[in-house]
Amino acid sequence: MPGISVHVVDVSRGLPARGMRVEVTRIEADGARRRVGGGTVGDGGLLDDAALGRGDGVGAGLYEVELAVGDWFRAQGVDVGTPAFQESIVYRFGHAVPAEHVHLPIKLSPWGVSIWRGH
Repeated sequence: MPGISVHVVDVSRGLPARGMRVEVTRIEADGARRRVGGGTVGDGGLLDDAALGRGDGVGAGLYEVELAVGDWFRAQGVDVGTPAFQESIVYRFGHAVPAEHVHLPIKLSPWGVSIWRGH
């Protein structure tokens, strides 16, 4: 099944990152940037964007996922300072086979992040 899904968990507190803002952008061959999806993380930790998950507008190419980490932690009452050590996390990845689904599990804390391609 084609598409891109994003799953975000705050491992410092053992909670899904419910309410975190996430944007997914495609980087065109000429360097132009085009938003292909985004929104907020839902109760279970998944980005709530059904069209992106189905693969609407997703093809082979370069993509970036941007997570509004600093704002989210502050909204949760976590003292991360201003600016936070991780104010925003931007992860660039390639998607070579459009018929395949790319799932990005993201585990984070105020001080670190781990991202990989899942299934």
